[in-house]
Amino acid sequence: METEAHVYALAVAASVLLSFYPFLMVMISLCRDVLHSSAAVDAIHVAIGDFFSGKAGVFINHNLQSWMVPKLHLFSMLLLLFTANGIFEPLEVALNRAWGVTQNRSYLKNQLISLGLIFVCGALALLSVALTGWSFGWVSQVTNGHKVVLKFILEAIFKIAAVPVSIIALFLVYWLLPNRKIEPARVAGVSIWVGLALEGLKYLNLLLAPWLDNKFEHEYNIFRYSVTILIWSFLAALVVLAGAHWTARHDTQDPLAEQVQFGGEGLESHRQS
Repeated sequence: METEAHVYALAVAASVLLSFYPFLMVMISLCRDVLHSSAAVDAIHVAIGDFFSGKAGVFINHNLQSWMVPKLHLFSMLLLLFTANGIFEPLEVALNRAWGVTQNRSYLKNQLISLGLIFVCGALALLSVALTGWSFGWVSQVTNGHKVVLKFILEAIFKIAAVPVSIIALFLVYWLLPNRKIEPARVAGVSIWVGLALEGLKYLNLLLAPWLDNKFEHEYNIFRYSVTILIWSFLAALVVLAGAHWTARHDTQDPLAEQVQFGGEGLESHRQS
C-alpha cells in the first residue's frame, strides 16, 4: 500500500507493455517456423484470449495472425528477446527493495540474469502452449469440430497447464532475481499463492471486461488496448510484489536472515538493540 510499491509496479507494467508484442512475435514464429505446429499457434491465441477478455483479446488476436508475423531469423529473435527481458530490470530493483537489499546488480549482470530468465520462462510458456496444441487434434475429434465446445475444452486444458507453469516461473523469479541468497523453501509457498492469485485476477478481468472496454474506449480512444495491457500488468505486478514483501517481512524478523543480508555488522547491531 506504499507509494513506492506503486512506482515499481508501474515501471514493471510499462516494461510489460514494451515487451508484450515482441515476445508474442517470437513465440508465434518459433511455433510456426521451428516447431511447424499450427495447433501451437492456435494455442497462443487461446492463451491471449485467456489473459485478455473482451474486445482487447479480440483486437490483439486479430493483429497477431500467423501470416502477419514475419519470419524471424536467429538474430532477430535474440534482439526481440533482449527487448522482452527489460521487464526484469525494474522487477529486480523492486524485489531488492522488498528484501531490504541496498545494492542492485550491475546493468550487465542484470541483463545476463534476465536473459536466462526470459529463456526459461519462455520455454515454460512454450511448453504450456505445446501441450494445448498437442491436445487440439484429439479434442477436435471428440467434439466433432464443434467450435464453442472445442474452445471451452482447449481453454480448460490451457488453464490446467498454465497454472503450474506460472507457479514455476514465479518461483524462479522470487528465488533468482533478488541480489542476495535466498533459500528455495522460503519462496516456494508464496509462489503457489501468488500464482493462484494471478489466476483469480484473470476472472476479475473477465468480469470487468465489458465495462472497462466501454470506459477505456470513451476515455482513451485509439490507446484503449495499450491502456488495458498497462492496467492489468500493473495490478499483476502489485500482486507479485505483495508476495515478495510478505515473504521478506517474515524473513527479516529472523536474526540469521539479517546476518545473510547485512553481514556480521547487521547481526551485531541486532544483538545490541
